[in-house]
Amino acid sequence: MISKIGKGQEFRSVVNYILEQGKGTEILDSDGVRLNGPDAIICSFNIQLKLNPRLTKPVGHISLNFSVQDKEKLSNELMVQIAQDYMGRMGISETQYLIGRHYDKEHPHLHLIFNRVNHYGRTISDRFDHSRSEKICKELTLEYNLYFASGKEKVNEHRLWEPDKTKYEIYNCLKAIIPQSQNWDQLIFALKDQIIGVAFIYKEETDEIHGIIFNKNGYFFSGSKVDRQFSYSRIDRELQFNEQLAFPN
Repeated sequence: MISKIGKGQEFRSVVNYILEQGKGTEILDSDGVRLNGPDAIICSFNIQLKLNPRLTKPVGHISLNFSVQDKEKLSNELMVQIAQDYMGRMGISETQYLIGRHYDKEHPHLHLIFNRVNHYGRTISDRFDHSRSEKICKELTLEYNLYFASGKEKVNEHRLWEPDKTKYEIYNCLKAIIPQSQNWDQLIFALKDQIIGVAFIYKEETDEIHGIIFNKNGYFFSGSKVDRQFSYSRIDRELQFNEQLAFPN
């Protein structure tokens, strides 16, 4: 089980996407929205926005994607239960939401749209949402006995040629080391033990970092070329999250 998270400024495009006719959408669950047509759903969300008109991105949109190997066990009822567990752990509560299941792809998946303005006009936090979501998806995968394997983890590295072989070595090291690191110094030190070098890319004539390069065996890869989750900004967010878990206020 993996998630994809998005945020937006207006509900119409996301609601229309979720209810798009070609996707065979089945509405599985909802709260606080009128279901008699897309316009009624959009209007329901927009009315609640008036409680907090200053929030620039009030639309929460998350897809939960499951392995095709779980297709037979994933009834609508179970998918709703998993989605509700996910929302609870993500702090998505006391707000409007709609859950729709799509059938346009081989693997089971659902889309959750929710109002980041809750029933009381307060904002549902998106702090560290990507890191939190990845952790929660792993927990739920284990608890519900679901199958999970990312695309890269299924690659037979012994059959790879360079430079892909080295890129996958870096990928596996980052996957193992980042969750154990609480800051950049720890991460760089641990990567050095694996003979992986790190260099930062700075914005021109500033001290602001906006990219990262990993190198091994004479090959150089930007973080996002290793995998999108290893861009500088996403790694930095993950490290901050790890530090916050280790040293809560």
